Amino acid sequence: MDISTAQELAWSNKQAKGFNTSDVALEFGLLTAEIGEAFTAWRKRLPDCGEELADVFIYLAGLAQMTGIDLSAEVERKLAKNDVRLYETDSRGVLSRTEEAAAPGISGERTQPDSGDCARPG
Repeated sequence: MDISTAQELAWSNKQAKGFNTSDVALEFGLLTAEIGEAFTAWRKRLPDCGEELADVFIYLAGLAQMTGIDLSAEVERKLAKNDVRLYETDSRGVLSRTEEAAAPGISGERTQPDSGDCARPG
């Protein structure tokens, strides 16, 4: 399944079940709780770690839809941006970004002027 389809299905499920579709702050809080559940499942080596990670993704996809972000386009753009970043390990063994080269054929620009900006209440 691609990211766009998952985002649409997550949103449809939220609407069909009457879940939160407008309170962005609440959704960030719920997403944070899901991350905590995934961490606990991993730390305790529980069999539902994958399901908890799926919950994190579903909440993230719903949050993206709620804020008008095309998550698929943003992930593609961010992966391309990360691909051209250069890193070096310093004398303490800390990995740090040293520069950011331009990716061939990828400007790093968003597909829409504000597509990656989270909508904020007016």
